[in-house]
This record gives sequence, structure tokens and C-alpha cells, in this order.
Amino acid sequence: CSLSFITSPWGTQNVTAPPCSLADVMSEQLAKQLHEELTSFSNLADVPQDSDTSSDLMLAQMLQMEFDREFDTQLRREEKRFNGQSKVSISFENYRMVHPFEDSDSSEDEVDWQDTRRDPYRLAKPTITPKKGFTGKGKNITTKHDEDICGRKNTARMDNFAPEVHVGDGISMDLKLSNHVYNALKRHCQTEQRRGARLHEKKEHSTAEQAVDSKTRLLMYKMVNAGILENINGCVSTGKESVVFHADGGSFEEIIVPKECVLKVFKTTLNEFKNRDKYIKDDYRFKDRFSKLNPRKIIRLWAEKEMHNLARMKKAGIPCPEVVVLKKHILVMSFIGQDQVPAPKLKEAMLSCEDMKKAYYQVVQMMQLMYKECNLVHADLSEYNMLWHDGQVWLIDVSQSVEPTHPHGLEFLFRDCRNVATFFQKAGVAEALNVYELFNTVSGLQISCDNEADFLAQIEALEKMNEDHVQKRSKKAFTNTCDDGPPLLNDDDD
Repeated sequence: CSLSFITSPWGTQNVTAPPCSLADVMSEQLAKQLHEELTSFSNLADVPQDSDTSSDLMLAQMLQMEFDREFDTQLRREEKRFNGQSKVSISFENYRMVHPFEDSDSSEDEVDWQDTRRDPYRLAKPTITPKKGFTGKGKNITTKHDEDICGRKNTARMDNFAPEVHVGDGISMDLKLSNHVYNALKRHCQTEQRRGARLHEKKEHSTAEQAVDSKTRLLMYKMVNAGILENINGCVSTGKESVVFHADGGSFEEIIVPKECVLKVFKTTLNEFKNRDKYIKDDYRFKDRFSKLNPRKIIRLWAEKEMHNLARMKKAGIPCPEVVVLKKHILVMSFIGQDQVPAPKLKEAMLSCEDMKKAYYQVVQMMQLMYKECNLVHADLSEYNMLWHDGQVWLIDVSQSVEPTHPHGLEFLFRDCRNVATFFQKAGVAEALNVYELFNTVSGLQISCDNEADFLAQIEALEKMNEDHVQKRSKKAFTNTCDDGPPLLNDDDD
């Protein structure tokens, strides 16, 4: 019997045994010799000297470790071949095998992943242009105005932008921004910074849609603490000029507060009021005060103006909200609706033909009462400022209402008549008058003209006569409180 090789877990070793007989194989001396040779082969393998090879588990772990090491080596070769010379590389690090322990002797081609000297993500040293402004000689000269150099410098300067500007991560990429693009980005960032500062200041000092500033919240809390309101439930509607909140009424001295109230908070932003001063600056009731107030306090004048207009309308029996109290730019009124559900606008109300006809006659009657009894013109009357509740029409939003003697009072009345006539004619009311007939019916004037341009010309002539007559009259005194008006809370200085 001859033994050509011996297989061990650490490799294959070719062993040539001398020929022997069967008796020699069965001898103990030959068995001892073979054991010594096997021990010498195991010492030649790359195994820690202190490892215990008597356990089958340890032998299996050592074999697995050798297999994993070969797998990782092959994986690194594949990674290198896959990436090639590309600037953007893909790492196979997550696919490496996790060993119980690492061998102290690493192969030559193994990469030290903790070596920061060859970190591919490390920032490269910027190219410095010499003080003389150029490099090279002859045809190879490169000035500081070189397109590539300027592009790299512009890319590096993007790090100086504000932190909120997301410029991305271009490390280890040769990015070049032209001067035109860089200057455009710089101007945009500066504009956004100034805009952000303005928006922040505006948010701190003014009311926003469906939200109020800190001073307005303080006024609302004071009303609740004083017992005027039990609680404030939430926003009912929003508009260009105000935000309306629903609240549960409480009690205020001897005044009976309705069970359901609304808080009309006039927005303290001036954008919506810049083009609306014509409604108040020529009103003799507020003309002297208007010139003495700063733009922000004029908004309080709007709330006060609506309070007095509603008081006149209530006294004449026109369905409208009842004013409870006024505090600066917050007007507390009765709620038109039920169980926190506001009454629908006439534009949104689903009315039958009979109800629509009934609503038309009510609107015409209310316009006549406002003009003759209240001496007012709504100036913004439309299907959006009329509510349908309890089988009748209610008028709201009268802060811009003026008297007929206003320099533009008749023009505002003509506009209201046009909105009302157009809406009810489209709604199918056969009895609806046209705009000219409705204007004469409400005002009592007899202007005969079917052409809108000529009609407006005659209205402007009448307004001029009214203005001259008003200037000759003595100015009427006007106080903050009216005999039939609601109380005003003390206005503390801001």
C-alpha cells in the first residue's frame, strides 16, 4: 500500500511515502511516525501558534475565515474594475464579510479604510494665482481671468452664501461656474435674505390670514378675562381686510351680550388699505382725524366707521349684525347663523324662485332705507356681502360705506345697483330692474339716459354740486360715542 498525498484543512501537501508491507502498516512504530509528520505539516500552515486545533469548531472557523478573506480580496478587485477612472465611485464595502477577528498579517493589495492620507473626500488644495496675475510663459501663459480658474473660484465662493441657501455638495468634483451664473445666484441669495427679513418683521407686527399677531391675541384674551366672551372657538371666514372668529358671548356691565358672537379682526397689514383711503379721507365724520393719524392707526378708524354705520342701520330697522363692543381694531358683533354654522351668502344659498324674488324686493327696500333713512351708500354691495338667514337678507361689511354727499358717493351707488341688477337678472327674477332704473328708484333722482358713459357724466356733475354745497356748510362735530351706539373700550396706548 502506498500513500501518495495527505490532505489537511490548511492546504494540500504532496507526500511521497516509501513502499512498505502490510505488517509495517499495522505496526505502532509506523503510526507514530505518521503522526509526527502530520504535526510538522500543521506547523507550516499560516495559523496562530496558540490556536487550539483539537476542536472541530475551531477548525471550521479557521477555514471560514480563509474563505472570507479570499472573497473580500476578489470583491476589492471587482470594485476597482467597476469604478475604473470615474470621479464618482461605487463602494462594495457593505458586501464585505464580517469576520470574528482579523488576521494581523494583511495582504499587500488590501486597502486601509481608516487611512485619511488617501481620503477621496478630502478637500483639495485650492489653486493659488501668483501675485503677478499670470502663470506660464509664451503661448502657455495663463492669467487670472482664465475661464477654468474663474469657474473654480466661483464654485469655492458659494460656500460663503447664507446657511439657508442649499448649494449642494460638490467636493472632489471639478465644477466651474461662469461669472454670469455666479453673479445671478449671488443677487438671488441677497434678494431672498432681504425678503425673508421683511416677511419675518411683517409676521411679528401684523396679522396674517387665519392668524393674529401677539398684540391682537392679547386684546382677545382680555375680552375673555373681562367676561365679555366665554371663549373663542375658531375662524369662521377670512377676507382681504379682516378675519372673523366665532365666540360664545358672556356679559358686559349692563349690556346683554348675544349667546353667539363674532370677532371681526381687521388685518393690520397696510397692503389692502393703500388704495381704499378714498372711502374715509373725504368723509366729513373722520376727515379731521384722518389727517392726524399714522397709517397703522387708520385701520382702527375702519373698525370705528363700521361700528357707527351698523348703529345707523340697526336704528332704521335694516337686518344687520348688532355691535356689542369695539376695542381698537377688533369689533365684536352678533353672529348671523346658528350653532356655529354661519348663514350662507346669497351667492351660495340655494333659493327657490319665490325666495329669490322675495330676496330681491328686500334688497331694494334696504338700499332705499340706507340711502334715505341712514344717509348711507353701501359702496361694496354684492351677492357676497348679503347673507340669507331666517327667510330674509342680512347686510354685512359696511366699513367702507359712505354718505351720499361723499365726492364719489353716487358713483359707489351706481356700482352697487349694477351688481344687484346683474345678480338677480341672472338668477331669473323677471321683475328685476336694470341698473339705471334701480339707481333712480333708490336715489330718487330722475336721470334719463340709457348710455352708461352719459349716465356717469351726469352723476359726476351731481357729485360736484354736492361737494361745493358740503364745503359751504359748517363742519359737524363728531364724537367717539353716539346716543344709539355701543360703547368703546378704553384705548390704551401701544
